[in-house]
Amino acid sequence: MARLSHSIAILTKLQVSCIFILLTKVIPNVEARTHNLTWKVTYEYKYLDCFKKLAIAINGQTPGPHINATRGDTIIVTVLNNLLMENVAIHWHGIRQLGNGWNDGTDSVNQCAAMPGGYFTYQFVVDQAGTYMYHSHYGMQKSSGLYGLITVNPLLGEETPYHYEDREIILSDWYHDSAYEHAVKLSSKPYVWIGEPQSLLINGRGRYQCELLGVSNRDRCNGSSTECTPDVVKVKPEQTYRFRIASLTSLSALSFQIEGHKMTVVETDGVHVVPFVTDNLYIYSGETYSVLVTTDQNHSRNYGISINVIARKPETPNGFAILNYEPNPLDAQHLPQPPPGPLWNDTDSQRNQSLAIKGLRGYVPAPPKTADKVLHLLNTQNTVNGYKVWAVNNVSHALPDTPYLVALKLNIPDVFDPTPAPEDYDHSYNIYEIPENTNATTSTSIYRLPFNKTVDIILQNAKGMGGDSETHPWHLHGHNFWVLGFGKGKFNPSTASLNLENPIMKNTVPLFPYGWTALRFRTDNPGIWLFHCHIEAHFYLGMLVLFESGSDMVTKPPQQNMGCGKTKNYINP
Repeated sequence: MARLSHSIAILTKLQVSCIFILLTKVIPNVEARTHNLTWKVTYEYKYLDCFKKLAIAINGQTPGPHINATRGDTIIVTVLNNLLMENVAIHWHGIRQLGNGWNDGTDSVNQCAAMPGGYFTYQFVVDQAGTYMYHSHYGMQKSSGLYGLITVNPLLGEETPYHYEDREIILSDWYHDSAYEHAVKLSSKPYVWIGEPQSLLINGRGRYQCELLGVSNRDRCNGSSTECTPDVVKVKPEQTYRFRIASLTSLSALSFQIEGHKMTVVETDGVHVVPFVTDNLYIYSGETYSVLVTTDQNHSRNYGISINVIARKPETPNGFAILNYEPNPLDAQHLPQPPPGPLWNDTDSQRNQSLAIKGLRGYVPAPPKTADKVLHLLNTQNTVNGYKVWAVNNVSHALPDTPYLVALKLNIPDVFDPTPAPEDYDHSYNIYEIPENTNATTSTSIYRLPFNKTVDIILQNAKGMGGDSETHPWHLHGHNFWVLGFGKGKFNPSTASLNLENPIMKNTVPLFPYGWTALRFRTDNPGIWLFHCHIEAHFYLGMLVLFESGSDMVTKPPQQNMGCGKTKNYINP
């Protein structure tokens, strides 16, 4: 009862703050800072889950350094590629890069990745307070640990609905095979699935059971390594904290929960949410959330934090961390029991939580009432020339050797397929049957959208070739979109329930099994932008599209963005 009263008090406080903010003005950042960062990217042996594996580190850290800035600040990151044998590109996930597409950090779209021994300097302004992330956008490199968290704070004196001390949480999954082994398996004929991750990590720490390994591999596992002890989140009793949570998984959708504590969801993808209380948080790859946690339990003990796999039949053990009520010790007597988490296949519960996320009035603009264009995108798994791929409207997209935006700006011919990408699919398609899709193709085509218009995207899910319909988290670069709704079965515009009053704006959203997700966005950021499934294997196998709009307004490409494919001929000596 005490927890419920406190949760109601938090909600009331948030509502009063919202009324106050409507009467205030946004304060310009007259003291904007410039953050100059130099990152050395290397491979290093790590024991993140006690198993010895080459991981990608930034300045020795896996996960990488936390960027902590204030709205309006400029971030300058010089990335030195010391990987020796592979390129590097880093995407600033959730940073919209308004008018600054050359710094989005997406290989083959707006830049050539930095070669071994080379470097790339990213420069961008963080224009929206919230919780974001960064990660590799080259091949399947993210799964090797090249990722981190970005916090953008509001300005000093700028009213926000809440002011609490932060705790940062990065969630990820961890394979013992390398990204190269995954790429070879996925690209083989016959197809070889990479399987489920060996471990789940909280802030880069997990625990694999070394005894599961054969005798020949046991020397690669060190259960006493300090790198794989559970992460400890230190708190003081009777305080409220803001947990900034980011999912950087390669495959897994997760549920996050804290033993004995409820959470109040207040932000997602940098956008304020109408607060609601929950026992667990469903989070999909590429999403960020802020939740408020009040430490109002028994002060004499610690509590377990856990994550468990959802939306796939779990073969990966739960991840575990400790909520340490200071000054309690961290000895065996005070080790908590992690909460087990919800059922993995309770799709209704997962969908209902997504439906509960609404935009906070005064912070989130209402969407346009109608759209100028509608794209219906069917998600399927297909076979093309004997290779298994993921596709959108029966087209599995591949990225060219020459970046799209460079080709568009310099009029470089024969870089990508000029045939327009399909905007719809045959609506007689049976989403509950294993697809034949004999007409599936691969392509480098793009969607050319009119600039500064309103576009609806209807994502439609279907059964895959393995016999199941999977959850796909879709991420849009360069924009936020309004999430108008989720539904079961096939989308029907005459019966679909869409929220046009207070939808949340996000940059990443789930598409649930055998269902649909409806989005709306404005094509108000010139350039060409990826829209893709954030599961590494699905993206690698073609589950992506590209939206071009207003690219004629973009400046000519910087020299550092070129050097690959046909751009070699356009570099000034």
